[in-house]
Amino acid sequence: MSSGTAVHFEGLDGIDRSQTPSPEPQDQQRQTIVSRGVHNTADSSRSLLSAPPAPPEQHRRTSLMTPQHRRQGSESTATAGFQLVDFGCVSKYAAYREIRRAEKLALSRRKGWGDSYDPMSYRSLNMSATSASNTVGGVDEIIMEDGEKTPLVMDGISRNASDYTTNTNGSTHKRTTSLSIPENSGTPTEALIEMFTENKINVLLVFLPLAYYSHAAKWNDGSIFILNFLAMVPLASMLGVFTEELAAHTNDVIGGLINATFGNAVELVVAIQALLAEDYRVVQASLIGSVFSNLLLVLGMCFFVGGIKHSEQEFIAAGAVASIALLGFNGLTLFIPEQFANNEEDVVTISRIGALLLVVMYAQLLFFQLKTHAYLFEGDEGGEVALIPFSWALIGLVVITAIVTVLSEFLVGSIDGFCEEFQLGRSFVGVIILPVVGNAVEHISAVSVAYKNKMDLALGVALGSSVQIALFVLPLVVVIGWFTGKEMTLKFPSFEVYLYLISVVIVSLCLGNQRSNWLEGSLLVSTYIIIAVGIYYEKDIVDGLN
Repeated sequence: MSSGTAVHFEGLDGIDRSQTPSPEPQDQQRQTIVSRGVHNTADSSRSLLSAPPAPPEQHRRTSLMTPQHRRQGSESTATAGFQLVDFGCVSKYAAYREIRRAEKLALSRRKGWGDSYDPMSYRSLNMSATSASNTVGGVDEIIMEDGEKTPLVMDGISRNASDYTTNTNGSTHKRTTSLSIPENSGTPTEALIEMFTENKINVLLVFLPLAYYSHAAKWNDGSIFILNFLAMVPLASMLGVFTEELAAHTNDVIGGLINATFGNAVELVVAIQALLAEDYRVVQASLIGSVFSNLLLVLGMCFFVGGIKHSEQEFIAAGAVASIALLGFNGLTLFIPEQFANNEEDVVTISRIGALLLVVMYAQLLFFQLKTHAYLFEGDEGGEVALIPFSWALIGLVVITAIVTVLSEFLVGSIDGFCEEFQLGRSFVGVIILPVVGNAVEHISAVSVAYKNKMDLALGVALGSSVQIALFVLPLVVVIGWFTGKEMTLKFPSFEVYLYLISVVIVSLCLGNQRSNWLEGSLLVSTYIIIAVGIYYEKDIVDGLN
């Protein structure tokens, strides 16, 4: 394939096929439409006879291209008569980045800031210079309200101190051109306020002072749990927002690593607090519950809600299948300690080996997504959009993480009393209730984009979150326990491991045909509900064992 705007084909028989073929009967010009791509079969009888056999169309990309070719794909595909096929969103970072980018652009347009919004200045500049004459001119710098001098780049030429004109009398002065500066261009302060107010769920922040006071005043555990639970839901939302804002100031590699670290920070913080309290059952239940929630409830709601509006929705299976394979590998590491360990020492050893393998696999996944095959995960054209400066995003991320750490300690410490007061099993609280804290807003975002017929992005959030928890958060907790003297293992109750593996199989069957509908969504949600019913009665078994 050439790098120009037209795609150049040369068949195996040596005939140049880049030229437009001469008119032929209509039956020889028919095209074969295949899933997620178009393959032109006109005038190809000779090359078909000599071409090697190809794998099934649904399992191969129409074209593997470099990023430069992908950026030229819109013109090339129109000329060549086929469409490019993506890998799909196995990457949660890539999916959430596209969702947040669309939300921020919509916010900028709604507020009238336009595409000229600049978070690094107190006033955004419309960089299109206007001049009454044809004389080429430019502004070297403009002094912002804070006194900072900002160099300008116009027409691709950086204006600097050497851009002066000399008058006939020998004096020099800077060349100037008037700038169009919109009055309602927005400021980072306005953007920060909008970040907190655009999501209606952030109204729950009113429970933040009550959550802290309930613990300080030694209220009953039921009240402490509920208030801290409600306060942490919007904090988890804002943690994701600040994480994406910070990543927007970096490149894809650094942004991906930031998301890998903070993308499921709430689940990680809650798990670490329970680990330090040696409440291993809550650690296990909360993490496997997060996977159940994303894999069955979120994905099922995406299929169901999207299927209500659209009869069928298509998605790219390659990334989804890769996610399911990774979850299957995680299920294997949960199965081995229970079935093959002879004593507790063996369980600990096998669990730590499995945890290291999971972390290494996750590191390889990041290397695949961000380095060797980064072009497979490129989103729509357009750079990152940042609403606030880098320093603000970093401070916000640190502050909210600190608050979540404090509240999660209160939350974990009140679980036992909450279970006694409401007659619930600790497994039910961990598997069903706690995952809502970290996933509620992401769930809403995934269902929203599925309703808009962007199922690949919905899959990226649902499956990407599941993979991140299963391959990073869970084994990381085991490793942290290793270094802190806590014998956290991967030995889960056998029936939970079986439920996990069965869930992976059911989801893989629903993803196999690259199409979704409301019936498959209802199936996945029903699977989650029946698992929740089973976990509700698990309290009797666990309490009996204890």
